[in-house]
Amino acid sequence: MPGSRVAHMADSSFDIVSKVDRQEADNALNQAAKELSQRFDFKNTGAGISWTGELSVEITAGTEERAVAALDVLRDKLVKRHISLKAFKADDPRLSGKEYKISGTFQSGLSQENAKKIAKIIRDEGPKGVKAQVQGDELRVSSKSRDHLQDVIALLKDQDLDVALQYVNYR
Repeated sequence: MPGSRVAHMADSSFDIVSKVDRQEADNALNQAAKELSQRFDFKNTGAGISWTGELSVEITAGTEERAVAALDVLRDKLVKRHISLKAFKADDPRLSGKEYKISGTFQSGLSQENAKKIAKIIRDEGPKGVKAQVQGDELRVSSKSRDHLQDVIALLKDQDLDVALQYVNYR
């Protein structure tokens, strides 16, 4: 009959992103700073930690050993606040004047290189019929089957990627 339409099932999709919850990172940093100010082994070491930019922090201390210990305190607080350590990169300690400094950065967004690597894993090892396309600093994954999307998430959780992933906008 003229004008009849075939009902198409819409694809389901989700986005793979790599973002840090800034509020949780801020909470972790504040908790670390408080611990550094209260712990006996950090007394009179000049140990401190502060934001130096939207996603960057600086740890300072009188000795390299205390700076590294302060970094460990921050990492511990990040883990407790469910922020993957893959999302935080810290430089080696450097001497600056009379104190040691460690710069750290929270990674935000998927690099083109990582997005392509993840898309290739989905293509090569994921269920058939799943599409992955890079959109800026995220990756849109779509399929007719919601089960296939779940399989992709499970597949990626088993990979040893050097980036923290979150799965958002599931529809």
